[in-house]
Amino acid sequence: MPSATPQNGEQVDAERLGRLLGDPGLAWLVDRARQRMARGRPLTGPVTLSHPDESQRRAAESLLGRVPRAGRSLTVRLDTADAILRRSGVSPDGLGVAVVALTGPVTLHAATRDKEERAWEEAYAPLGTLDAELTDWAERIRRDGLVRRLARTPEVAGPLVDAAVRALRSLPVSPPMSRATFAARNFSGAHALDEGTPLAALVLSGLRSLMGFPDGAGAEWRREAWASAGLLRDDVSSTVLSLNLRGTPSLDWMADTGEPAVLTLRSLTRHMPVPAVTTTGTVYVCENPAVLSAAADTFGRACPPMVCLQGQPSAAALTLLRGLSAQGAGLLYHGDFDWGGVRIAAALRRGVPWRPWRYTAAHYRAAAARVAEAPDLTGAPAATPWDPALAVALAERGVRVEEEVVLDDLLSDLERQAR
Repeated sequence: MPSATPQNGEQVDAERLGRLLGDPGLAWLVDRARQRMARGRPLTGPVTLSHPDESQRRAAESLLGRVPRAGRSLTVRLDTADAILRRSGVSPDGLGVAVVALTGPVTLHAATRDKEERAWEEAYAPLGTLDAELTDWAERIRRDGLVRRLARTPEVAGPLVDAAVRALRSLPVSPPMSRATFAARNFSGAHALDEGTPLAALVLSGLRSLMGFPDGAGAEWRREAWASAGLLRDDVSSTVLSLNLRGTPSLDWMADTGEPAVLTLRSLTRHMPVPAVTTTGTVYVCENPAVLSAAADTFGRACPPMVCLQGQPSAAALTLLRGLSAQGAGLLYHGDFDWGGVRIAAALRRGVPWRPWRYTAAHYRAAAARVAEAPDLTGAPAATPWDPALAVALAERGVRVEEEVVLDDLLSDLERQAR
């Protein structure tokens, strides 16, 4: 690394140098010279100290051999100090060598920056091992400085990034587990992913990108974001709403009466329900509780089996729908016709296979045409990979159609399948 250090053969008279340039009253002058040297600039031209005290004026007088000009500031030319040191024999090789002798080697700033950037690149290196779906996230956190803000130095950042990458390569987890259990299995202890830790912040950022979890804020939003990747606060807080599923005495009783049931993740990991017998083997999935409630009111125990997400798919909802799909059930999904709705649908599609239930561009255009005063769409557009034309239609029409607006159409479909 380049540095301004004395070379072989360079000598100083240490005792005289200490008395002359080592005077505490000239510390400001030595510091200005070091700053010039660190920037690779020549030791020439004036340096000025505002509001010097008497000791600083006396030290400058001793160095220069004369009284400095009077005034509210003190100015010394570096080339003058250099010439004095050479001429007097105190430092035959000049001011730079004298400064190094007094204060130690001076590392050039450019070299320091180069070394630091190399260290940051090494800290970021584990990001290159992530799967393709996290490539954009890895580039984004390089650009926006998230890791630098969390870690401050590359020495701290290296282990942080490595730990976050190890976590993300293990997500999502199935079956879901508590965040504390996941942390204990993968890191130094159960509290490694506690709220407020740099590792939790970095992993949460990555898993949101991995799972396509939307922007938000607040403790509840963070819990749902963790849960989208199977990491839970506990196994009873995550729930899902269902209708006419069987498999346990309590579920059988609810199905016999045609009443909705709330299932916890805990119950689902112990006893996976099965759909009540249908001729099609289909489970209808909706976004809003009003749809499932209306179906229960209308058809009761005869209604085809249903599952309601109640917004973003919870860990319980994902666990249930994966289990039903594994049993051979076909999943039909309907949600709100708006940008938030299609994001929910896309998040669900990444976790379980489903086919659209009146949830295509054609169905949206037909529904929008029947609504007299539909509210405008808000938020950022989103892709609809199950039917790319739906995103185009939403952008063109620019209105929201909530699930409740097409409730009669949905109930008609359920009626055809009612037992």
